[in-house]
Amino acid sequence: MEKKWWKESVVYQVYPRSFKDSNGDGIGDLKGITSKLDYLQNLGVDVIWLSPVYKSPNDDNGYDISDYQAVMDDFGTMEDLEELLEGLHQREMKLMMDLVVNHSSDEHNWFVESRKSKDNPYRDYYIWRKGNDNQEPNNWTSFFGGSAWQYDKATDEYFLHLFSKKQPDLNWENPKLRQEVYDMMKWWLDKGVDGFRMDVINLISKADGLPSAPGGKRYDWGGDFFMNGPRVHEYLQEMNREVLSKYDMMTVGESPGASTEDAKKYANYDDTELNMIFTFEHMDIDSGPGGKWDVKPWKLADLKEVMTKWQKELEGEGWNSLYLNNHDQPRMVSRFGNDKEYHDQSAKMLGTFLHMMQGTPYIYQGEELGMTNVQFESIEEYNDIEIQNMYREKVIEGGDDHQKVMEAIYVKGRDNARTPVQWDDSKNAGFTTGTPWLKVNPNYKTINAKEAVENEDSIFHYYKKLIQLRKEHDIIVYGNYDLLLADDEKIYAYTRTLGDERLLVICNFTAETVDFVTPEHINYDSAQLLIGNYEHQDKKDVSSIKLKPYEARVYLIK
Repeated sequence: MEKKWWKESVVYQVYPRSFKDSNGDGIGDLKGITSKLDYLQNLGVDVIWLSPVYKSPNDDNGYDISDYQAVMDDFGTMEDLEELLEGLHQREMKLMMDLVVNHSSDEHNWFVESRKSKDNPYRDYYIWRKGNDNQEPNNWTSFFGGSAWQYDKATDEYFLHLFSKKQPDLNWENPKLRQEVYDMMKWWLDKGVDGFRMDVINLISKADGLPSAPGGKRYDWGGDFFMNGPRVHEYLQEMNREVLSKYDMMTVGESPGASTEDAKKYANYDDTELNMIFTFEHMDIDSGPGGKWDVKPWKLADLKEVMTKWQKELEGEGWNSLYLNNHDQPRMVSRFGNDKEYHDQSAKMLGTFLHMMQGTPYIYQGEELGMTNVQFESIEEYNDIEIQNMYREKVIEGGDDHQKVMEAIYVKGRDNARTPVQWDDSKNAGFTTGTPWLKVNPNYKTINAKEAVENEDSIFHYYKKLIQLRKEHDIIVYGNYDLLLADDEKIYAYTRTLGDERLLVICNFTAETVDFVTPEHINYDSAQLLIGNYEHQDKKDVSSIKLKPYEARVYLIK
């Protein structure tokens, strides 16, 4: 397998609004991030992925961009961004920007021009259609609920928006538009950024004729007609030829609805498209038939099935990205662990489980502290557009039970991940001297970075060791994965193999003590415990192990 720096890296995602506020306005900013670079260097991460900091009216927290080559006032200036980039490079860390080119803001100059008239030179930068018998051009719903079409009186046509109506979709069929995107990407790469995380990049090609979803409903999910569309690989290969192949850089494509077969094309080893993609399959194991907000208990067998499928089917053909939370997902210790009695143990176990797999690990800010989900009392305290739209549809318009909907928000809401980073136990967790844009999680008195850095036994120091091990052992990066005990509902165990070395990873996903009997085909005579989240006496005998609640162990066997 070919060695690459982006395979060996650990990425840390910064959500700037919630990371660190330097000027007391309650909003995290670029200078705030720069002030914490020593903290990130101490953790040991290699790449910082910065969620969007471009100019934006902020309808969807910066994922609605009005100028791709300017910085949002909330976050500072272009000089601040250049200072951050320089600070990272001085510390031998890299910067990955968020590239949002499935859609722009409706306040982007291209769209302002586009909506003026049907013969405007920018008209074809977006997807405009006539109505259909006084209804929308088709029955697609947007990701945020409601129709994916918005009527525009000026030209008596509708424009497509797969997200908010302030996020019109760009028309990738237009070669001029594509060239503008490539020129903008080169501008950032020439400035020194080291890669792009590409927002919903597998939605950029829509099916010919934009057909309605079958079934005859007035509004329905049309994902089959815009996810992994007919020309998406053609566009990404062109982007690769024009831009990506010319730089030593890293790419990851967010790809909702992508299968392992799709991933082999997007993240192929011929390097004709992207380095890796984000899959969502493991993020849906607690979703019922009604989708994300229809929360059901998740099963370890389902997690094993999904993770193993991606590990095995991409083996030798494509590269995985590894994550259990991000700015769009709830906190992993609350979702997959135990954020009460076994908070530290389960947070460390989940980190072990993920970092020992094949792929590039992504840490979401605060994950290394074990930050948890939050439960705000009123719906007004939530900021996220997705939460507010869903609440309005279900409770205010649909008459659903308020408490039941709030319970779903507590489990799945995106604001769980967006509460400010907990730096210390002072007011507002040391995030700001002002009023934070989103309330701080009240548990910051006990869960915070100051305490974690000072305490050698903390989740922070455990993550630091996980990252260090990755740099010391090729097998953690490049070894092949094999699942053990496929039917066990309590233990997730797997091996990694590279040459004559083997790694045995054992994770107890329960609050019970369970017995792990090691399979006979593994020779344990030379087993060395690389890392574990409890104090261990029985380092040598691994033929039978009593696993404590949420215990994780990793053995290296030569």
